[in-house]
Amino acid sequence: MRNKVIIDLEDKKNSAKCPVCKNKSLAQYRPFCSSRCADIDLSKWLNGSYSVPILEMSEADLDELDSAVNEKEFFEKKD
Repeated sequence: MRNKVIIDLEDKKNSAKCPVCKNKSLAQYRPFCSSRCADIDLSKWLNGSYSVPILEMSEADLDELDSAVNEKEFFEKKD
């Protein structure tokens, strides 16, 4: 027998916290609580405080990737 889990999404949405200051977020600025916190977050992205990690690839890896893409394009064009 399975237990049912009921999640109140409206309650979850209303209890969201601002990722910058941890205050209650407002729908107008979601997920932030104010335009100030939204601007702080944006400035962190723009100045490089936040970044998406990248994978460094060697020339051999790039060549292998390039040939794989070319092979795929070649086989797709035949159909």
